[in-house]
Amino acid sequence: MQVVAHRGASHEIAEHTREAYVEAIRLGADGLECDVRLTADGHLVCVHDRHLKRIAATRGLISAMTLEELNQYDFSSWKNQWADLDDERPMGNHELGVLTLRALLETVADAGRRVELAIETKHPTRYGGLVERRLAHLLGEFGWTDLGSPVRVMSFSFTALQRMQRLAPKLQLVQLIEKAHHWPVLRPLVDPDWIIGPGIGELRAHPGLGKHLNLADKEIHVWTVNTEADLQLCQALGVTAVITDRPAYMLELLRR
Repeated sequence: MQVVAHRGASHEIAEHTREAYVEAIRLGADGLECDVRLTADGHLVCVHDRHLKRIAATRGLISAMTLEELNQYDFSSWKNQWADLDDERPMGNHELGVLTLRALLETVADAGRRVELAIETKHPTRYGGLVERRLAHLLGEFGWTDLGSPVRVMSFSFTALQRMQRLAPKLQLVQLIEKAHHWPVLRPLVDPDWIIGPGIGELRAHPGLGKHLNLADKEIHVWTVNTEADLQLCQALGVTAVITDRPAYMLELLRR
């Protein structure tokens, strides 16, 4: 089973920061997960929310700001606002600005071992299909659109995944499932080779979902798995990848 660090080692370190991803690689995570959005000047950046309210205490929208404007904000300190006062805190590679996808791809390329990357394109967005087009172009620069690429692309948007399939037909794709009742609608539509990505909460609340996915012979990647009980459920269902905020803990559980 593959352990994928959700937004990096985000339980301990601010999500979507280079520090969080470097730590996840150091801990031995098999893969990393990130969300991408497009800035007003066409850069793909690693941010989950459409606005900066939660992580930078401002109402600014990612899609309405340039990369230069985003880099004026601190994307790291919100996780631990008193970190600078902790004399025993290890000194990490603390970078304040927004993490670009290009920088994350460079981090993966320099990891010294194979580290996979699950990239979620966020929709709806004012830029629509431009997100996938920019993503395909950037992955092409790294030579990561062919078979054997360490990258897979995920989305809750079926249309976005269809678009990505046309742009980079050899990439692995993951259809994320937000609600269990969405699966019967999506089942006849998704490509046979697509991976299915349900949330752990839906698998717990609707046991039939996992059974139906197994009956459909689907590879399953599950988010966000943070407890031993959740991991055991995933193991019982034959899940091949768990996306977790706590990669070190999941790796320890799997080694037992």
